[in-house]
Amino acid sequence: MEKIQFHGTDGEDTAELYVLEQVRIGGCDYILVTDSEEDDAQAWILKDLSSPEDEQACYETVEDEEEFAAVSKVFAEELDDVKFE
Repeated sequence: MEKIQFHGTDGEDTAELYVLEQVRIGGCDYILVTDSEEDDAQAWILKDLSSPEDEQACYETVEDEEEFAAVSKVFAEELDDVKFE
């Protein structure tokens, strides 16, 4: 599992998260990340907001309920052992 370091908008907050899966839906890239490789870990769906010419990707947590439901369904189909709550 790939581990990526994320930086907050203030440039100081950082978090290391594991990328479980990546999908492209409607021209947008989404990644499913978790804070641990262990069972029952916290997970988030992040949407890539960066443009192709950007040096680094810029991700935002998916908070819209309809978008979250649609993307989580795709991730659930890709990963049989993932449950979204």
